Amino acid sequence: MALDLLPVVAPTSCCTPVTSSTIDERDAVALARTLKALADPTRIRLLSLIAAHEGGEACVCDLIEPVGLSQPTVSHHLKQLTEAGLVTREKRGVWAYFTIVPGAIEAIAQHLAAHLSVTTTT
Repeated sequence: MALDLLPVVAPTSCCTPVTSSTIDERDAVALARTLKALADPTRIRLLSLIAAHEGGEACVCDLIEPVGLSQPTVSHHLKQLTEAGLVTREKRGVWAYFTIVPGAIEAIAQHLAAHLSVTTTT
C-alpha cells in the first residue's frame, strides 16, 4: 500500500504584531483598583448623588436616606471612593462632606480609550 505524504510547509506566524501602546503593569493595577471601587451599584449611586447636589458637594447625612443604608455602611463606601481618588472628604464639625475630584471620571474614560480602543485598517 502506497502512502500519500503531505508536503512540508514552512511554519507561519500565528501572532499579530502589537501596533499601539499597551498599559503597563503599574497603571493596570492602579486602574483596576479604581474600577473595583466603581464596580458597586451603591458607589455609582453615591457618585451620582454627590454630583447632583448643589456645587457638586454632599454631606454624608444627605446620602444615607437615598441609598437606604446605615451611616457606617455609607461611610465605608465613601471611604472606598476616597481611597480610589474619585472623591475628596472634608470634615466640618461632626459631618463629612464629599466632592467628586474634578476630572477623575474623565481621566478613567480617557485611560481606557487610550489603551483599549481597537483600530481597524481597511
